[in-house]
Formats: sequence, C-alpha cells, structure tokens
Amino acid sequence: MVMAVFCFSAMEVFVKLLSARVDTVQILWFRNAGQLALVTAIAAPRLRQVIQTRHPRVQVLRSVFVLLATASFFVGYQKNSLIESNAIAQTAPIFLTLGAVLFLGERIGWHRATSVGAGLVGALIILRPGTDGFSAWLLFPMLGALFYSGYALATRFVGRDEDVWTSLFYTGLIATLVLSVLVPFYWQTPTGLDLVMLLCVGAFGSAAQLCLTTAFVHAEASALAPLSYTSLIFSAVWGIVIFDHYPDAPVYLGALVIAAAGLYVWHRERQQA
Repeated sequence: MVMAVFCFSAMEVFVKLLSARVDTVQILWFRNAGQLALVTAIAAPRLRQVIQTRHPRVQVLRSVFVLLATASFFVGYQKNSLIESNAIAQTAPIFLTLGAVLFLGERIGWHRATSVGAGLVGALIILRPGTDGFSAWLLFPMLGALFYSGYALATRFVGRDEDVWTSLFYTGLIATLVLSVLVPFYWQTPTGLDLVMLLCVGAFGSAAQLCLTTAFVHAEASALAPLSYTSLIFSAVWGIVIFDHYPDAPVYLGALVIAAAGLYVWHRERQQA
C-alpha cells in the first residue's frame, strides 16, 4: 500500500509538469493505455485465463470509478499544489471505511473510527474552509476521493474470487476504450520530453495500480485506509524539491495530525497481530 502511494505521488509530479502543455484527456489516455500494454505483455502467456471474470458488471463499475477518480485528481493537480490536493484526498479513508462496513461487512472499532476522524480534522486544518485560502478547485480532489473509495470497495469485492491481473487488465481496457473515443478531439503531438513524461505517467500509474490492487486483495479495506496518509509526506517533499513550494504552518499542522492518526492505527494493528 505504501509503495502504491509512492508511485502515485511520482505520477502526480509528471501530471502537474505536463498540465500546462498537454490536455488532461491525453494524459489520461497515456496513463491507462500504458497500464493496458504493460499488463497485457506480462500476462500474455496466460491471457485467456486472465480475461475470464466472474464479475463482469463489477469489473466495469470499478473501472468507471477509477477513471472518474483519476480524472478528478488530474484536474485538481493542475490548479492546486500537490500537498493541498493530497490533503483533500484524505477524505477517501472516511468514505472507504464507512463503505467497508456498509457493503463488505467488515468491522470497525472505535480506534479506527477515531483515526479517520482525526484524519478529517487534519485535512480541514489544511483546507481552511471559509478563508481566502479556499478554492473551488479543491472540490475536485474530494470528488476523486469519493470515486476512489467506490473503486477500492469494488476491488476488494472482486478480489475474493479473481486474479489481481484480471482486475488490472479490465481497469486498463475499459478506460482506454472510453478515452480512445475522446482523445482524437484533444490530441497534440508531444515533444520528445513530453513523450518521456507521458510514458512515465503510464509506468508509475501502472506500478501503483498493481500494488494497490494487491493490497486490497490481501488486507481489509478499513485497515489499509490510514496508510494512504503517507501521500502527504511524499507530496510535501515533491512540492519542495520539484516545484519550490514550501507548505505554510496550517499545512504542517494538518499533516502532523493526519500522520499521527495513521501511525496510531498502524501501532494498534501490530499489537493485535
């Protein structure tokens, strides 16, 4: 899960660098086409087995969820700093934990409930609603968090019966098909450097998707949720190193609250194990 978050954060850097020169639809196409090509190449010896699914409707649903989540996040990265976008995205564990209880029958104790509540408080400290620092563009990462939680729950459901590679294949296939219809209207021939960065978006996104799907297959969704808070650390470092963006005091305070909440649940899980 932590490796998935790191790969996603690296992908976000390239998305933000590209956003001023390449349309979002084209970036999304490279992101998903890259995943489809990679998964197909790796799974080629047993592709017939991989494409067989017991839950075709759920596979379509989860693929739509992840496409909408990715699109929402990509729009947010264009207008917001990485740390701001990731702070708002931390509402995902709240939706995810509640959804796991309602739809998957997983249990949640008061320790986990307190942790996700503290994570929300930390995100609100960074968001600062009602002040001049608030922007309507910050609603896009929150929308992405909602779609992401739906994708994660659907992944957990199909993961009980199906191969990780089956889920990865259909995620890339359906998104690529949808975007292939749209991308001709937004296509711009990329330069050499832009092409390299677009390929990096596809590579890091594919690696992240593999790690994320594997995590949700082998662990409870509500247990994994707090680990997504590590994205705040990665995005803060990338923001400083790549974009020369230094978070202010509320961002540091909010990030500290969120990280403390995640570490607390991690400690509790270790004790119980």
